[in-house]
Amino acid sequence: MNELVSTGWLADHAGEAGLVVLDASAHLPAAARDAAAEHAAAHVPGALFLDLASLTDRASPVPAALPTAEQFATRLRKLGIGAGTRVVLYDDSDIRTAARAWFIFRQHGFTDVAILDGGLAKWRAEGRPLESGATAVQPAGDWQPGATAMSVRSKADLLANLDSGAEQVLDARSRARFTAEEPEANPALAGGHIPHSLNLPYKAMFAADGTFLPPAQLRAAFDAAGLDWTRPVVTTCGSGVTAAVLLFAMRLAGKTDTALYDGSWSEWGADPATPKAAG
Repeated sequence: MNELVSTGWLADHAGEAGLVVLDASAHLPAAARDAAAEHAAAHVPGALFLDLASLTDRASPVPAALPTAEQFATRLRKLGIGAGTRVVLYDDSDIRTAARAWFIFRQHGFTDVAILDGGLAKWRAEGRPLESGATAVQPAGDWQPGATAMSVRSKADLLANLDSGAEQVLDARSRARFTAEEPEANPALAGGHIPHSLNLPYKAMFAADGTFLPPAQLRAAFDAAGLDWTRPVVTTCGSGVTAAVLLFAMRLAGKTDTALYDGSWSEWGADPATPKAAG
């Protein structure tokens, strides 16, 4: 199974033994949407609700931190996922939360995981069947965390990188937020960006129908943002969600020496001691 699958592929393989479809939708508070209620009202047939918004390490000082290996494993076992399971993730979110879920899966050693290209919106647009109500969960799974396949950076790492310049920093937020022309929705956060970082809004990764651009077009978008393909990259955003979209897009374009700054601007912008740039 490829890491990006089409709606046609999923329609052809739905119901196969060992294939689990997960709704990874989550929304910003300003969207005023209830992901769980929307899933119950309409979802891809047989899909289970991941509840991505709660899949965080609340003991961490990092806002909405990535879950620990055991927290992740516990969630997967409850969803009936075990060794040998294949997982397809989708979302119906403006911030493309399936990419965040994909990163979590890969971070904890789950390799047979894919994103549904175009998500629920494309599935709907094609007139494919939908299901409502709760989906029966299989017996508890036996998933055990494996070796991590993804890299995560901390605020301390990013501060050290200001001096070393060892890694490029690529910000997925809108240009207006990056430049501080538009204030942050959270008044506790300063405006601007991490000094020396590049900007490539995550929405530039998608075609008009919501599918990812072809690899050549993705590379062109990264080139236009000033990315140096010979150097490693750390992605950042508001809270570590849309930064994962850039990571997934870079993977499609053939670049894998990447990392996620999980705290992102929610952490950096809230700390008066961190340097900030604007414009």
